[in-house]
Order: sequence, then C-alpha cells, then structure tokens
Amino acid sequence: MVVDNKATVTYVQLIKEDLVIIRIVPNDGPVPDFEAGQFLTLGLPNPENAGKIVRRAYSIASHPENKEYIEFVIRWVRKPLPGRLTTQLFNVKEGDEILWLKPAGRALGISEELPNGEKDTRRIVCIGGGTGLAPFVSFAQHLHDTEDKREIVVLHGASYVDELSYKQLLTDLENESIDKGADKWNFKYRAAISRPQEWTNRAWHGHKGRIEQFLRTGNDGKSPLEELVGEKITKDNTIFYVCGWQGTIDGVMDYLKAKNFVSEKNKREDGSYEVKFESYG
Repeated sequence: MVVDNKATVTYVQLIKEDLVIIRIVPNDGPVPDFEAGQFLTLGLPNPENAGKIVRRAYSIASHPENKEYIEFVIRWVRKPLPGRLTTQLFNVKEGDEILWLKPAGRALGISEELPNGEKDTRRIVCIGGGTGLAPFVSFAQHLHDTEDKREIVVLHGASYVDELSYKQLLTDLENESIDKGADKWNFKYRAAISRPQEWTNRAWHGHKGRIEQFLRTGNDGKSPLEELVGEKITKDNTIFYVCGWQGTIDGVMDYLKAKNFVSEKNKREDGSYEVKFESYG
C-alpha cells in the first residue's frame, strides 16, 4: 500500500505559461536525504476522477545539502492531451498542500568509483534538454558545496530563451569558477536555442541548434565541447550524463557511439561505461 507524505508549497515561480519552478517543504519532519540526480513522486487528488490520487515523478532540482526545501522545474504537458497532474500543478498556490513519496531513482547517480576501484576523476559533462536540466542543477550545486575538484560542464538545450530556467544560477557558478580558478572550482555552462529564427529569440547570440550539436566535429576536427574544454574528448577523460526527451538521448548517443562511448545500460564486460542517461518521453 502506498503511503503518501504531505508537504506545503512554499514558492511558485511561473517562468512562462507552461514552465514553473515549485518548492515544497515536508509538513512532518525534515527534507529527506537524497542523492543528486534522483527524483521525487508528487501527487494530488484528481477532482475529475472521484478524488483519486494522480502521481508523477519529477527530477529534483535542488541539491542534497539544501535542507530548507525541495525544488522542481516542471513543464505543463498539454499535448496530445493535458496532463492530469501537471495541469493541477500549474494551479497550485503558495500554502497549498501536496503529496509526495520518498526520493528514488539510480539512473543518474554520480559516478564516484571506476570498475577497478579507483576514484573516478573524469570530467563530468551534463546534457539536459528542456526540463531535463533539473538533475544537473542539483549536480552543479552538490558538487560545488562538496568542493569537488572534477571539471563539470553543464549544457542546456531549449527551444526559447525564456525556457533557460536556471541560466542566472549556472552563469553565477561559472563566474565563480573564473574568479576562484579551476583548481578550486572547475565549472562551465553553455546553452543552445533550437529555434533561433523565432521572434522571441531575436536577441540570442549563443549557440544555435540542438544541444547535442555541441558534440559535432567541425571542419577543424574539433567539436564545440572540445573547444570549450580545450582538449579532445575521450572515453578515458570524460563521462556524460544525459536527461531529456528520447530524441535528445538518441541524438547524443549517435555522436558518442561513433567515438566508442557506451552507456551504463550496455556496459562492457569489465563494467566500464561513459554515458548515463534518463529519458522522460
């Protein structure tokens, strides 16, 4: 039998008509322990179905060290039919009560150890499509607060500029890296807009196209990602984490398979792999 916990919505930021950031605080007890990359299942009674609880899992955008609240960035599902829970979530207000189940999910856990038992010191590259950025916002803040020395790169793809939900936070983390030096905090953030021709994107001067094109090799033999980090990306120096629509996952894997990268789901006999991913559609 499923036992729901209760929480109160303490913050609602409507980024655009179909994108919102929500924070909740448990009613009884502290914010639960979780690992960066995990998700939480939220639930609300559906008035159109005799009050039956509708539950959906959402990646946690806040980080484990934050014990003040749990944060999510959520898109309102409207096609092919309006989402039963997301439609309700876009009507919640601060002070409303919401149900939740304990954190779960292992697909995007941060690798800390190689198959041979050695510490995993590879560069971490996170690729998030749309709200697939959420677990990597958690990654970035967690690795920052734990003073991790690995190089971390967060790449975010969106259709429109106003969908770059954590642009300021991630830009601030990169600026801190520049100020402190990569030996203390080694972080980079880049975003890509896939519909640069749209009027609302007219002021965008960053990367244009789908986010996985950061991996495409140019005429000079280097990809934009390699230009950013200053060296060739190999399966020995980099591990990828990918979250988003299945199309984003497939697009990334098309590039990485050509370079002999393999995913955790298809790891080699010795247990090695260079890609972890989670799809939400």
